[in-house]
This record gives sequence, structure tokens and C-alpha cells, in this order.
Amino acid sequence: MNIKHGLLALTLLAATAAGGNAVAQPIKVGELNSYKLFPAFLEPYKKGWQLALEEINAGGGINGRKLEVVSRDDGGNPGAAVRVAEELIARDKVSMLMGEFASHIGLAVSNLAKQRKMVFVAAEPLTDKLVWEDGNRYTFRLRPSTYMQVAMLVPEAVKLHKKRWAIVYPNYEYGQSAAASFKKLMAAAQPGIEIVAEQAPPLGKIDAGAVVQALSDAKPDAIFSSLFAADLQKFVREGNIRGLFKGRAVFNLLGGEPEYLEPLRDETPEGWWVTGYPWRQIKTPEHEKFLAAYEKRWRDHPRLGSVVGYATMYSVANALKKAGSTDSNALIAALEGLEMQTPFGPIVYRAVDHQSTMGAYVGQLAKKSGEGVMVNWHFADGASYLPSPAEAKLLRRQ
Repeated sequence: MNIKHGLLALTLLAATAAGGNAVAQPIKVGELNSYKLFPAFLEPYKKGWQLALEEINAGGGINGRKLEVVSRDDGGNPGAAVRVAEELIARDKVSMLMGEFASHIGLAVSNLAKQRKMVFVAAEPLTDKLVWEDGNRYTFRLRPSTYMQVAMLVPEAVKLHKKRWAIVYPNYEYGQSAAASFKKLMAAAQPGIEIVAEQAPPLGKIDAGAVVQALSDAKPDAIFSSLFAADLQKFVREGNIRGLFKGRAVFNLLGGEPEYLEPLRDETPEGWWVTGYPWRQIKTPEHEKFLAAYEKRWRDHPRLGSVVGYATMYSVANALKKAGSTDSNALIAALEGLEMQTPFGPIVYRAVDHQSTMGAYVGQLAKKSGEGVMVNWHFADGASYLPSPAEAKLLRRQ
């Protein structure tokens, strides 16, 4: 291109911009998560939000503007996550934050969101503190919390009339929250239960033999566990070998999620009560639509993380559309009471505590053709397992 033509092109470009016909800038959303530390859940999660992002932009974006996600790995560390979130806000100029898996990291990012007055849609952190004790006006949570999912299991536990319980959980925020919820809800539903053993191994570092032996020595009638991923695999293997589960009822939070169930294969302990995702068996229109789109895009079946990523991205998009703005106050007003569809059915983000009413599937584990599956399952609507608005106000400190 010669100088004359170059000047002409620049002149035309400037004239176009001045005339108001320039292409609208995309809306940037900052996404951060512990991808390297929790790949079993977060690789499907990323595919879920990427599918949703493609659908949103193919449908015209956000009121005519494309939606762009700037995604970063937080290294699985709260301090690093805060630094990453700061960079997304200051350097990348994002309008919102979304993501996170681990509860303690989610709490750190939530605190930063409050300080920076930046809306944060938390995808996966399950600790109750995120929306209650440490909740703030800038943080919203999609997934049903530990309290909600434990509450979904408690009715099945009460039916068994077991008195002596043992508890095992990963010793960090999520596991501690799950154990506290179980003790509180079971004591209220069945007064007089005893906790005869409590094991809290470090996340990802379980000495499964020692844990199983300690639980066996306590001779409990039933066991409540919130172990997941590699810790769950090791616990199941040792428990099967040592006969821990024989003749004992076991309840395991998240144990029916494909991310953690599929690796168990023929070691799957039958009869356990779990929360999970029986993706093959769900025949609702909204799930079948999602399943077909996901399988077409990725040539793979979805995991629970896939649903979470997909619904989180749509939560962000729906909030932006409803707000008609990227202003934090407008986004908060849009998210409070936001009603939307997900692969699990309709949900609402409660104004009182910013918790969504997303539910979960509750059922038992079984083996079929050498693989673990969920049977005898039902869908538990999250709205039925939340404290009342008045109770939530008392739980929420700010």
C-alpha cells in the first residue's frame, strides 16, 4: 500500500468511527479457576462455559455486543487467586468475575470482589459461608451449597434409624462446612445420634489405610463422607479391602458425579446414598437439548462440571442482558431475583442471600457392566432445601 492509499484508508476509518458505525467493543468477563489442580471437574466445566459462550454470541451476544471471556488459572492458591483477579480487573478491564471451584479460594475472591465493588458469580465453591456468614452484595453462587446437598441426603439417612455415625471429610473449608451441616441437620432430624469417630485427612493427601482402620475401630452404624476425587478412590479401595462398608450405610456428598464415579468402575460400592448426575437417564426437554448440543460440540458426554460451567456462563449473560449495563449496581439489581433456565430446570437467584435455587440428583450407587451408576434417584429442587428468607437474614452478617 502506498502512502496516499494508506492516508485515504485512515481517513475513511476515522469517518466511519465518527459516524457511530464502529463495531461495538465486546464485554469482557474475567474467569478464574484451579484448572491444573482439579482437572477432573474443571476440564468439563470449561467445555460447558465455552459451549454456552458460543451459543450466546451466535445468538447476537449481549444486546448486540459480543461476550468475551478472559480465563486464567489461579494455581489452586487463595493468594494467587486474588492476584489473578486483581489483574483481570486492572489490566484486562473485565466487567464481572466468574468461576472458582475450591471453597477457601472462592471466599478469597469473594472478599476481593467486595473490596473492588466487582460482581462475582461463583460457580462451584460449596461452603455455606460464601452466601451466609461471609456473604456480601457483590457475590452470587450457582451450585447448591453443602447445607443444601446435605439436607437432600438427611431424609434418607433418618429413614434408617442409625444412631452411631462416623464422619470423614477433607480438612479444608468445603469438608468442614459439610461436616458441620451434617451434624446440625441430623441432630435436628433425629435427636440422640452419636458421632463416634471423625476423620479429617488433608485434601489430596489421605492415608486411606489409617483412616479406614480408625473408622472400623469405632464400629459405627453408618458413615457420612464428603471425600471426592483421588481421596474418594483411595478410601473406597481400602474400605472394600478391609470390609468397612459391609453391612453399613454410607452417605457420600458428590459421590454420584461422573467426575468421581467413573474412575471407581468395578470398585464402585453398591448401595451408597449420594448426590450426583445420572446424565444418561435424565429425559427432561431442557437436559436433552443441552446433552445433544454438548455431545455434538465436544464428541464426549457431559459431567457435572459441564452443567455448572454452562449454567454459570448463562447466569452472567442473562444478568448483563437484564441490566443493560456493566455497572455493578445495575448487575446486582439484575441478578437479585433473576429467573433462568438451566439443564437441570428453572432456577432463581434469591435476593436475600444471592444463592440460586439450583437442585441436585439424589440416589444410590450400583454397578452395571463394570461401571458405577446411580439408581433409585430423584431430583431434589434446591428451593426446598434452603432456609427461609428470614432465617437467611439471620445467617448473613452483612
